[in-house]
Amino acid sequence: MVLLENDTFLTELTKMFQKARNSGTVTLTMKRYDGRTKPKPRKGTIADPTEFKCLVRASLGNKKLSTVISQKDVNKVQMAYCNLLKGNMDGLKKRDKKTGKSKVKATQ
Repeated sequence: MVLLENDTFLTELTKMFQKARNSGTVTLTMKRYDGRTKPKPRKGTIADPTEFKCLVRASLGNKKLSTVISQKDVNKVQMAYCNLLKGNMDGLKKRDKKTGKSKVKATQ
């Protein structure tokens, strides 16, 4: 998994969406990240971090990307991420409408 800067992550994510346009699925996950790379020991008191971060991961097939967003950059990255999703959500398939039996029974 490649840890990228925020702007680089967004450009690579755009490329990933373009590759997945014909076939494939881009999987996005977000979670709270406290900056630790090792697990917290069971005994002992360790102070909670004063600033939590957001870990964003994206994968397409075997290609994986990730970035860590700090609190001060959340608004900027969220707006760019939102615009990126709006621009790439046009290839979704429309759901088929179900022809229910309730319509058939109602006409009889």
